[in-house]
Amino acid sequence: MSERPSAPSSTTGSSADGAPAPAGADENTRSLQSTLKPSWVFAIALGSAVGWGAFMLPVDWLQDGGTAGALLGFTIGAVLIGIIGISYGMIIRVLPVTGGELAFVLQEFGRRHAFVVGWFLALAYACIVALNATAVALVFRMLLPSLMEQVHLYTVAGWDIYLPEVIIAALAIVATGFMNAMGTALSGRFQFIACVVLIIAVVAILLGALLHGMQHGFAFYPAFPEGSSPLPAIAVMVAFAPWAFVGFDNVPQAAGEFDFSPRKALFLILAAIGTAGLVYLAMIFSSSVALGPNGDTHPDAAWPTAEVIAGIMGPLGKGLMVIAVLMGVATGLNGFTVSSSRVLMAMGRAKMLPAFFGRVESRHRTPVVAIVFTSALCLLAPFFGRSALQWIVDMTSVGVTIAYGYTCLAAFKLAHPARAGEHDAFGRARPVYRAISLLGALLSLGFLLLLFVPGSPGRLGTQPLVALAVWVVLGALFLAVRHRRLMAAPEEELEEVILHPEP
Repeated sequence: MSERPSAPSSTTGSSADGAPAPAGADENTRSLQSTLKPSWVFAIALGSAVGWGAFMLPVDWLQDGGTAGALLGFTIGAVLIGIIGISYGMIIRVLPVTGGELAFVLQEFGRRHAFVVGWFLALAYACIVALNATAVALVFRMLLPSLMEQVHLYTVAGWDIYLPEVIIAALAIVATGFMNAMGTALSGRFQFIACVVLIIAVVAILLGALLHGMQHGFAFYPAFPEGSSPLPAIAVMVAFAPWAFVGFDNVPQAAGEFDFSPRKALFLILAAIGTAGLVYLAMIFSSSVALGPNGDTHPDAAWPTAEVIAGIMGPLGKGLMVIAVLMGVATGLNGFTVSSSRVLMAMGRAKMLPAFFGRVESRHRTPVVAIVFTSALCLLAPFFGRSALQWIVDMTSVGVTIAYGYTCLAAFKLAHPARAGEHDAFGRARPVYRAISLLGALLSLGFLLLLFVPGSPGRLGTQPLVALAVWVVLGALFLAVRHRRLMAAPEEELEEVILHPEP
């Protein structure tokens, strides 16, 4: 924006008791409730970062990178994404407002840049909601194939669509949307409880693997794939790992709803990234112990990771895997519904989308229009199948990585010594934070290059690149349509509804 407003207060929403908005409050400027407790915010970040892949894909990761390659790759990935996470925690101290990256970029780089970030993030978060919903159906399909593979509808990109799967995925989306519409406190409590159950299940699986190793001797899956040197094996995992942690960035989307000091956000983000890393490492380690050196990966199994865990723990192991993956999917559904709706709400208030997206319902103080739109959009996903949806999700990695880079650059600007008079969020550590944010921006650029450079282990395929091109063209057309309204909005109005929302 052309002028830099002073940092908003950390209590940008209503009081934590959830008092209703004044009778005359406009629903397009009414703020959200400040009800999110630190444990809930931690759960939003952790549950979003640990999705279905942590429990579906460990056997695949072992085959691609080996035990040592997978463990080292995910450890390095967690450290790298943690460096980027520091910039998020830094900037939340100065701008604890709803909208996250969109608000950060609007403040530091202006409206057009903010539109780019918002356009990509809104799609990315909604697609992840959709992917998690189809993952719920996929779990049931693997557990009850005879029931779920009834009433075949059609096939999309090689993926068979069955009516029971469509119904289950749709119910998951509707239930999550309804819960979010009923209030942030309800979704926050649910997220925390689900994360606790998830962690308990993972710890139990890890203990089962350790007990098996102590009883039968620890015999791990090979350290690296046969015929592969360590460096490429680790690189394959590092290329994947950063996007395995997508979800920690949900924290700033709801920063305007904190009921605590925004200074705690940095610790919560790093704690969530670290815990998510430990979950990934625990599942890789347990799967390696279960596979053993012979590498019996159960190639015909619908869910190889669950089968190998059940091989050392029996039915209890499979039950724990089912609980863990369902909690991972549920927390991903909930966390990204929160984020998607907040991005849409911020875009509506910033004149990037029609104003009704910015409305906040008076009773529960939730962005109900944005929540309903997110849910309605995601309801299309079960009808297209996971193959086609995965192309779009892969494409959204570009937008998420761009948001990472913008946030780090915004933090770099905010930490400039010349800005010391505007806020005291960084104190004497300002030069250190500035160096970390610059490193985070460079890492984001590196992750972006991994998506495009030929021969890169993370390079996008043809279909995701086509989807990316289509979304960029649509964004350019939409910006052209909205450009006059966006640029005509008074500076003070945008500051008021985005950076200084009224209680």
